[in-house]
Parts: sequence; structure tokens; C-alpha cells
Amino acid sequence: MAKLKDIKTRLQSVRSTQKITTAMMMVSSAKLQKAQKTLHNLSSYESKLSEILDLLLSKEDNFTTPFTEKRVVKRVAILAIASNTGLAGRFNHSIINELKSVVASYKSLGEENILIYPIGLKVSKAVDKMELKAEEGDFSNLITKPSYSDIKVLAEKLMEMFLQKNIDKVVLVYHHFKSKGSLIIKRDQFLPLELNISAREDDRYNNDDVVDEYIIEPDRVTILKDLLPKVLKVKLFTSFIDSSTSEHAARMIAMQIANDNADNLIDELKREYNKLRQESITNELLDIVGGSFGRS
Repeated sequence: MAKLKDIKTRLQSVRSTQKITTAMMMVSSAKLQKAQKTLHNLSSYESKLSEILDLLLSKEDNFTTPFTEKRVVKRVAILAIASNTGLAGRFNHSIINELKSVVASYKSLGEENILIYPIGLKVSKAVDKMELKAEEGDFSNLITKPSYSDIKVLAEKLMEMFLQKNIDKVVLVYHHFKSKGSLIIKRDQFLPLELNISAREDDRYNNDDVVDEYIIEPDRVTILKDLLPKVLKVKLFTSFIDSSTSEHAARMIAMQIANDNADNLIDELKREYNKLRQESITNELLDIVGGSFGRS
């Protein structure tokens, strides 16, 4: 009877846990839908910015900007975007493993020349364990509710450090949301910015009639210089939204798997409970029958 009671208690515990995972799955699903919409709209905006940039570049053969300056990498900054909470499968572990790989590729620079920006409490703790140099400040709020105004400040800081030659390269490590079941780890170069030089050979922009459709004031070079910082800020913001969307997808999938496992465990416990209950009833019947024959 004691074992039956233990199984019954465990059944209640599993069902209670399943209620929590179901609620978390529903919350993550709702957040995912909202984040997907934001990411879609932002991707469209970023795509249009890139199209305008390519159009302007197609007519400028000798355009240069400090943001595209390639130099010998003596000091690198790495932004690793994860999350503040767990229960999202291998979401955080994947970023931490990729960060270790990126750090290893720049090991020759020396640890003092590798500056880490840990975005999220999970990756921040991992950086502490790795005993790497992390930028001072709390960046956890940037991923909780990514806002353009906050991330723009971070982008401007990185751009200023690059212009002042305090860093020679900036690398982004984050998840790219492809679909609910497909999240891809990306390692993007944020600075120096790589311009789409091939746009100059693109037939879409070689037609003067296309360029004439735009009124360009004051001139292409001035607009390019103003547009490039905007492109960089939007790129960083998109990376944060991409990572946030991926986090909601990863947590929703993790909770769905937890629910399925709970269903399997409940079925298993039910079978075990019924089996023991049947054995108990059978034993009681045998005792009764045995006692009856003993008296006769």
C-alpha cells in the first residue's frame, strides 16, 4: 500500500509540473507570435535600407568611410547575445559554446585584447567562469525587452571605439530565427562594415532611369555618410530581436517536449499503479479464499 501511495503522490507531482510547463509554453507561444511580427517588419525595413545603400554605392566608385576601414586586428570586441533565464533547451549553451570558439580563434591576441560584451545573465556567468575580460555594465535589460533607443547607445559606443581605434573588429554571436524548429547560430562581423561592392555590377542599378526616380539631396556621398551609421544601428537592433525571437521559440519547443515527456511519464505511472493495485486485489482475494478453505 505504501508503494501505491508513493506512485499516487508522484502522479500528482507530475501533473502539477505539467500545468506549469503548459502555461510557460502558452506564454512563450504568445510572445513568439509578437516577436515574429516585429522581426518581419524590422527585416523588411533593414532590407529597404540595404537596397537604398546598394543603389547609392552603385554610382560611387571611390567612396570610402572610416567604418569600412580594414586594419590588422590587435583588439577585438565580441557581443554574445543569450538570455537572462533558462528552461529554453540548449539556447544559452549553444551561444556559450560558440563564444568559446570565437575566443579561441583570437587567442593569439592575448586575453587582455579580447573584450567581451555578455548580453544576458547566463552568458555573463559563463564569461566569469572563463575568466575573460568583460565590459563593465549591466546588459541584461537589453535582451529582456529590446528597445531601439537602448541598443542604439550600445551601437554608438562600439562605433566610437572603432573610430578611435580602441578596437579593430566587432563580432556578433547570436541565434538567427529561421523557423520554430530551426534556430541557427550566427557569427557576424559588425565592424568593419562590409559594403556590397558587387552592387555596382548589378543590372538593377546600372540603368540611369532607376537612379533618376530618386531625388537625391544634397548629394550621394553625404547621404551615404549619414546612412551608414543608421544601417549599423539597425543591424545591431535586428540581431537582438532575432535572438529574442529565437529564445521564445526555443523555450516553447522545450516546454512542448517537457509536456510530451510528462504525458509519457503519467501513462507509465498509471500502468504501474494499476498493475500494483491489481496485484494487491489479487493477493487480498487469495487470502480470503485461502482462509475460507482453511475453515472448511
